[in-house]
Amino acid sequence: MKLSFLTLLFVALAVSPIAAQRRAGGTISKTAFRPARSAEVGQSAIVVDETLSVLRKEPSLFSEPVHRMQRGRKIQILGVTEADGVKFYKVTAPPTSFGWVQADAVFGKFRPADEERFAKLVQATDGYDQIEMATQFFEMYPDSRFKPQVLMLFGDLLEEVAAKLSKDANSRLRRPEMAASAAPMHSYFLNFVSLDRYRKLGIIFLFNSTAKAFHYNGASWKEIVTKFPKSPEAVEAQKRLDNLALKMQKPVVP
Repeated sequence: MKLSFLTLLFVALAVSPIAAQRRAGGTISKTAFRPARSAEVGQSAIVVDETLSVLRKEPSLFSEPVHRMQRGRKIQILGVTEADGVKFYKVTAPPTSFGWVQADAVFGKFRPADEERFAKLVQATDGYDQIEMATQFFEMYPDSRFKPQVLMLFGDLLEEVAAKLSKDANSRLRRPEMAASAAPMHSYFLNFVSLDRYRKLGIIFLFNSTAKAFHYNGASWKEIVTKFPKSPEAVEAQKRLDNLALKMQKPVVP
């Protein structure tokens, strides 16, 4: 059976690219069609936003949870995908956890935008979470351009905490027991149980025995004055240090 000219022409056009590739290198390469590996794979990050830190079996907001990872948990990214309108990381969280977590729950230096995002998150939270996240921000970004702002916020927040600790300690510590033991009164206050969680973060509170009051030792304000003297926060930080010195000053005995 004779083939028409158009049929022969179609066959020749279809076969010629394949023949050319075979002459050049043998078989047709399949690797050219594989998507590029994400630059995020292999990077390390840290869990910060516990509201979003659910480790899941599959990359979906509807997937079964493995557990909720705590703030400060270090993870390594094994894979990246998108589902349900968000990005997911396939992660390993030593020693035994594997799964998928929403990418917004973790922060890392490999994403430049995370520095500002982290600073904003610290300022948007409150309570002990705010203090804990601020300390993590300082660890991750020791030379951040946002650090003076966060340091100022950190110090002011801790002086507010000191006032609450003073009130709590004065109501809970029993004066008759302190007097009976003969131990120095200030030692009871500086052993007050509520101070423990702050000391674990490296936060120190001073104690004024006369006023029976705690005060933040001002470390963050000192850092602003010494390391960021030209920042807008430096003047206010110095005012707070001067005020702290007055609060800790012993009264003059006539």
